[in-house]
Amino acid sequence: MELIPEFKIGVWNAWIFAACFLLIPYSLFLRKRTVYKKFSDPPDIKLGKSAKVIGYIATAIYYIVFLYTIFLPLKLGTRWFYTGLVIFLLALALFITAGISFTAAPPGKPATKGIYSYSRHPIYFSHFLALMGIGIAATSWIILMFSIIFIALANIVANSEELYCKEKFGNSYKDYLEKTPRWLGIPR
Repeated sequence: MELIPEFKIGVWNAWIFAACFLLIPYSLFLRKRTVYKKFSDPPDIKLGKSAKVIGYIATAIYYIVFLYTIFLPLKLGTRWFYTGLVIFLLALALFITAGISFTAAPPGKPATKGIYSYSRHPIYFSHFLALMGIGIAATSWIILMFSIIFIALANIVANSEELYCKEKFGNSYKDYLEKTPRWLGIPR
């Protein structure tokens, strides 16, 4: 891995991964306005000002990395590329599965079935894995560093979201928190 890799615009750059991650899931789930509204923050969510700012920073990091991928050649044919590709494809599958589980949840209830029974925040986790996969496939320490910063910031936002859900959904959500791992694992 190179600390600062070569920059060049090309067809076989990491933007291919970024475009797939942005376009495939969103084209599947956001075609209808009703589904889009379900992915938006609920109007009554009460995140603190710092959690909102941290969420905006995490989102900015995410999109800055995706812009950076335009100039970042993939290391085709290397172990780095294939390892990163596998991680990226797992992230894409996780994101699509999370979208299906999320949209299948009854209105006004938290998503707790499907992949949400193995992870309380599979969408954040899939974004982290996608960034890791891209960083490895392109051998970029910069993207790997940003992926770690992203998951640290997402953890802070996840705490605020869980506090909101505990208030809104009460004991049923507290039970869900106790039995489901935050990022990924086997339910208790």
